[in-house]
Amino acid sequence: MKVLLIEDEKKAVQSLTKGLKEHQIEVDFALDGTTGTELALKNEYDVIISDIIVPGMNGFDLTQYLRSQGINTPVLLLTALSSTDDKVLGLEAGADDYLTKPYDFKELLARIKALSRRGKDTNAPKSVLVFADIEMNLLAKEIYRGGVKIELTPKEFALMEYFIRNQGKAVSKAEIAEKVWDINFETSSNVVEVYVNYLRNKVDKPFQKKLIHTLFGQGYILKDE
Repeated sequence: MKVLLIEDEKKAVQSLTKGLKEHQIEVDFALDGTTGTELALKNEYDVIISDIIVPGMNGFDLTQYLRSQGINTPVLLLTALSSTDDKVLGLEAGADDYLTKPYDFKELLARIKALSRRGKDTNAPKSVLVFADIEMNLLAKEIYRGGVKIELTPKEFALMEYFIRNQGKAVSKAEIAEKVWDINFETSSNVVEVYVNYLRNKVDKPFQKKLIHTLFGQGYILKDE
């Protein structure tokens, strides 16, 4: 496995590089976002790990730029910022996971391995999903309800895809966090609630029939009734 580490604290770079190499993980590193972006565009990595606050180009902008250039390598953001808004901002930029400092190295290692496995998953899903009057084209990243196109962000699209794949089944907030983003959110976090509300405002609110239902104490369920 080969990862790219973008971190401006040299001691942290040395410590993480040493720890990762002990687990047979090859490491390239950059001390600023600009250099990190150049490396990410030039080389292939299994996972990109970036601190959010780095010189040159911060982690949010770096991730968003890589996604705009068609680089889909899983990105793990490291940060001292822990508010829901910051997490949402990172996820909307295209990040796949988010780890708040201080963190345990074993947890970081587990996240890296999980992201690497997901990045290598080559199982081709169905290209079109249908539920009620909703049609999702997974290749074109388009969704229509009743023939009306709905504009969703990448994370909203991923959440809606998960709901459709699990239609009629109760899904908990923890399950959504783990399965949609491979993230174990703190129990106090309301990031999942925020995204479900975003989705409802676009997929349910403009239409007469509501499809996304809350199951108090259990989570959510997508059903046509």
